[in-house]
Amino acid sequence: MLLKYFYDQKLAHASYLVGCQRGGVAVVIDPGRDIDQYLAAAERDGVKVAAVAETHIHADYVSGARELADRVGAKLYVSDEGPDDWKYQYVDGYDNQRLHDGDHFMIGNVRFDVIHTPGHTPESISFVLTDQGGGADQPMGIFTGDFVFVGSIGRPDLLEEAAGMMGTAQAGARDLFHSVQRFKTLPDYLQVWPAHGAGSACGKGLGAIPSSTVGYEKRFNPALQHNDPELFVKYILADQPEAPKYFAVMKRVNKEGPRILGAGHRHAMLDVAGLSDAIGSGTVVDLTPSPEYAQGHVPGTINIPLEMLATWAGWLVDYDRPTYLICQPDQLEEAARVLQKIGVDDIAGGFDAESVKASGSAIETYANGSSADLVHSIETGDVQVIDVRSQEEWNGGHIEHARHHFLGRLPETAEQLPRDQTLVIQCLAGARSAIAASVLQAAGWKNVINLSGGYKAWKADGYPSVKDEPATVG
Repeated sequence: MLLKYFYDQKLAHASYLVGCQRGGVAVVIDPGRDIDQYLAAAERDGVKVAAVAETHIHADYVSGARELADRVGAKLYVSDEGPDDWKYQYVDGYDNQRLHDGDHFMIGNVRFDVIHTPGHTPESISFVLTDQGGGADQPMGIFTGDFVFVGSIGRPDLLEEAAGMMGTAQAGARDLFHSVQRFKTLPDYLQVWPAHGAGSACGKGLGAIPSSTVGYEKRFNPALQHNDPELFVKYILADQPEAPKYFAVMKRVNKEGPRILGAGHRHAMLDVAGLSDAIGSGTVVDLTPSPEYAQGHVPGTINIPLEMLATWAGWLVDYDRPTYLICQPDQLEEAARVLQKIGVDDIAGGFDAESVKASGSAIETYANGSSADLVHSIETGDVQVIDVRSQEEWNGGHIEHARHHFLGRLPETAEQLPRDQTLVIQCLAGARSAIAASVLQAAGWKNVINLSGGYKAWKADGYPSVKDEPATVG
């Protein structure tokens, strides 16, 4: 048997290639959209990707299942559990098997037994692997998808928080409790292979270790310590991270079927003369490092540095309009791949950052100010502090008289901000607030200052903070 682990750091997403080398075939578990990595690995190890198995309809990235089915004819093994609203709609166009609790399928001599594990989503299933080709008659491990993570479990509120299906969080939490109790009956020695690691918004407190065991999780996973269903529900619904609004788009895309990208598609660099029209017709994202962007940028653009694109583009770009990029030419395809992973498919092209500067259109700036520079104006109320951190960070302490406007929801909540005051934008260390400054300027708030070093520098400089004041915007 062959088992390969793939990890997308930007999305905190884990996927797996499981092969039977004797049979020369392999299956990809929960593939991402960048399928070339799986095909290359399979070729190196002398197996063919013959199948794809998905634990559920994913919300945080575009699945590569359809791309693999279309490109290499991979058979799709997908859940047929859960309500009709969350059935796969595209798979009948491909060789497929819809799975239920108790089913199994074979990849060569490797057996996969299906367990229905609802809670994170109603259709969630897990795959228990047994290497029969190696002579084993007992399972080796379980692919848990977004059900059990290292140190955590999947959140049950995504359908309500991201997809707007009200009333599903409580029901999902109760389903999740029963799934957890079933998980606890599995042999302690089983390895646990989850679909996400630390940094994913699909749960709270995920560990950074790539795998675990059932026995270890039973002992040390906080979510598995609750035997009372009411206490469990209260625990699992509390303090979950903000659910990115693009998650609702991903659920729909992965249910209906992502667009086929095909092999070898490239994006064009565009003439800078078309930049003004691009700003009027779509979202223009400047990938320039924020300190450089602050010193001169094109009005109407937003700034998301490349290393932060996967985290924030899904919150801030308009999925209903084309997306353009201002970047170095060698960044265009990398950025496009990142955007396509979260379903931003209408990428109309890129503008060379150096040509943009040379055109003289980068005429807008904003200031960066230190805590010492700004403390007097903040304390006297001459400026308004806008804290763009998460709700959890805000609750842990914030600058007095600051207003809380989480960065991801800033395009919707900006209208609540004063237009007759200078806005001092603040996060933990200054990176998210720089993005927020660009979003506000693009929306018409021109008098903005980024607090250099953010809340961390404010506290390090000895300036006061407060706790437990309700946020102006949740």
